[in-house]
Amino acid sequence: MPLRPGSLLAGKSAAGTGPAGIGAPKAMDRTLQSIDPATGELVWEGAASDPRAVARAVAAARRAFPGWAALPLAERIAFVRAYRAELEAEAPALAELIARETGKPLWDARGEVAAMVGKVELSIRAQAERAGERREPTPFGEAVLRHRPHGVMAVLGPYNFPGHLPNGHVVPALLAGNTVVFKPSELTPAVGEAMARAWRAAGLPEGVFGLVQGGRGTGAALAAADIDGLLFTGSAQTGAWLRRAFAERPGVILALELGGNNPLVAWDCDDPAFDLDEAAALAVQSAFVTSGQRCSCARRLIVPDSAFGTALVEAAAGLAGRLRIGAWNEEPAPYMGPLASPAAALLARERVGHLQALGAPPLLAEALVAGRRETFVAPVVLDVTGLAVPDEEIFAPVLQVVRVPDFTAAVAAANATRFGLAAGLLGGDDALWQRFVAEVRAGVVTRNRPTTGASSAMPFGGLGESGNHRPSAWYAADYCAYPVAASEAPAPAGNRDALAAMLRA
Repeated sequence: MPLRPGSLLAGKSAAGTGPAGIGAPKAMDRTLQSIDPATGELVWEGAASDPRAVARAVAAARRAFPGWAALPLAERIAFVRAYRAELEAEAPALAELIARETGKPLWDARGEVAAMVGKVELSIRAQAERAGERREPTPFGEAVLRHRPHGVMAVLGPYNFPGHLPNGHVVPALLAGNTVVFKPSELTPAVGEAMARAWRAAGLPEGVFGLVQGGRGTGAALAAADIDGLLFTGSAQTGAWLRRAFAERPGVILALELGGNNPLVAWDCDDPAFDLDEAAALAVQSAFVTSGQRCSCARRLIVPDSAFGTALVEAAAGLAGRLRIGAWNEEPAPYMGPLASPAAALLARERVGHLQALGAPPLLAEALVAGRRETFVAPVVLDVTGLAVPDEEIFAPVLQVVRVPDFTAAVAAANATRFGLAAGLLGGDDALWQRFVAEVRAGVVTRNRPTTGASSAMPFGGLGESGNHRPSAWYAADYCAYPVAASEAPAPAGNRDALAAMLRA
């Protein structure tokens, strides 16, 4: 039996094309279903929210806002910590639900739940640092910096991390005193409803957190509603649509966390102290974890046109070809699961085919995963050196190799993208690292670490088509509240005399 609304987090199992967005409005289906991408089985079904349901959810959030914003911060923190306790109590069931809806291995889903739990205390600390209160003495009294919530915040979530990524918007927004209406990806509605149930169990007042379900039409209706902010994680294409849609609504805060065509540069690695196999493992982890469905995955491996570069590429391709692929609950545990939907897999294969048609030889061709649905896409490594290939994010286990003559060319190749989310350097030379971190255009930069290893205790966001200069994670507090600078004196004093002196002059 598939899960239905109201049956989530019970611990029972039921036998897209990039992070979800809204795009242009289209007709909404009355019934929404999510499918296990590994098996094709129905996981969840329920009614999609029509425009009237969206309007009701926003109106409820609007009514709840004054009371929620007026609560002392300590009380809002208590509610958020109660939510964390619900996540901890239901962690095994929630991890299984995430794995079933997304297809990611259970170990990966457990890591996502752990990140959701950890996000609470990190957000409390970040709110105190980034959006707290500060007082400075002045000759007339004091200057006081305070932060105020915007109002009703819409959150649109992606499918690849359906709990962790929207959680990174929702928790800071509620801490700041906003109310929230959340639309999960249409591919992962069950996880969205699980989050809503956890908030209800935490005792959150009515209307403070609302849930609407649906696809593009529901998302467009929510974006067009009476909201004060829209917080979105998803594709660059949808991000561009949202920029246009909100161009004449300056009163609505828009925070976009988008994708990237992320470079990983390997250099100065022919030092005997540098382990080639370690470098290859880092490249594979950067490109293929979560089946390449992380916005920070490495999409381009930039190497020297040398014997070392060739050896590293061969080692990485060989390792990628041995990765275990399987369903979320198989033993031994797989490293990769399927892509999120047949449409996502079809698009990935079409883009690989286009690169090959442009002249990119496969260094690792996709191997058929015997006995599996078409959603299972095995790792692909292509050599695109010297080719004019599209500057796009292939949200799949696809890695493009670029060979360059020197480090200057490597940095130029890394920056040859309209995106700017993540970038990494593999190498032991400190001077090269200092140059790389100073010159590469990316918001998240790593050295001898996977590009996917971002810390929630740091800002997460990028340049260009990767966002709109409102990074998430530690800096989410910045877009969840606006600063109010107050000049305060205990009583009017000195103003009359000063004005009189000026009049006499």
